[in-house]
Amino acid sequence: MVLTNKIRAKRRPIGRTNSGRDALYAFGLLLPYGLLFSLFIAVPIAISIYLSFTYFDVVQAPQAAGFGNYITLLTQDNVFFKNVLPNTVQFALIVGPGGYALSFILAWMLAQIQRGPRTLFTLALYMPSMAGGVFISVIWRTIFSGDQNGYINALLRQNDLITQPIQFLQSPEYLMPIMILVSLWSAMGIGFLAMLAGILNINEELYEAAYVDGIRNRFQEIIYITIPSLKPQMLFGAVMAIVGAFNNGAIGTQLSGGNPTPQNAGQLITNHIEDYGFLRYEMGYAAALSVTLLGIVWVFSKVAYRFFGETE
Repeated sequence: MVLTNKIRAKRRPIGRTNSGRDALYAFGLLLPYGLLFSLFIAVPIAISIYLSFTYFDVVQAPQAAGFGNYITLLTQDNVFFKNVLPNTVQFALIVGPGGYALSFILAWMLAQIQRGPRTLFTLALYMPSMAGGVFISVIWRTIFSGDQNGYINALLRQNDLITQPIQFLQSPEYLMPIMILVSLWSAMGIGFLAMLAGILNINEELYEAAYVDGIRNRFQEIIYITIPSLKPQMLFGAVMAIVGAFNNGAIGTQLSGGNPTPQNAGQLITNHIEDYGFLRYEMGYAAALSVTLLGIVWVFSKVAYRFFGETE
């Protein structure tokens, strides 16, 4: 009995030592992520929240303003409620779900063809999202150029449909539809690749078993097998689509050539933030707008998680 107790006493420190080493090893693995997350996400968010309650013009030290910036946003910023917010909602509701659905459909279609052609088509679809915004805007500005050399205007003039070139990128009537078209064209980003990879890795036996159980067509196959098997990739794609839709304000200024856009027709929240932050140097108000945008993205991300997140 005494010998048994001595053996147990000797084993306890070894177990504790191994546990301590495991904890230290796990801490070492998580430390780089924790540092990068804190440096590039947590700290900037904290600073933005702090600045949103101050008046800060970059030159002088921040001065406490309480809820003044948020009160100004809700009561005095007519451009925000008349142009910016409606434009952002319209843009996000079309580009977000539209780009997301398009990513899934194209990923599923590519998964049905052979590897060689699939690789080429995947690269072709992914290239617009890889290219810089300036490169994209140059292509589309050439297509919709307001002079007679613009491809659309030249085509319309050749068919005697117009007598004078249309200023597509300076017209409030056309700017937002063009922004949506360009954003959908470049919407095949990392979420698209995640969906394609997920579809290619679904166990083929699931489809065989499903047809044995009564599935009769491809539509039922997608609804009952493909989508449920892709929940992690679908969630990731949804979050990326939401974030991209709400932060894709640069496309309007690149197409129209300035900030603000003509008659604020393509003005989104990110453009409004840049206007106050980097043109007017009202950093406190720009921070309040940024925090508002963060809250909107957070709400929509929670909605996406509600649909595609894992439920116990």
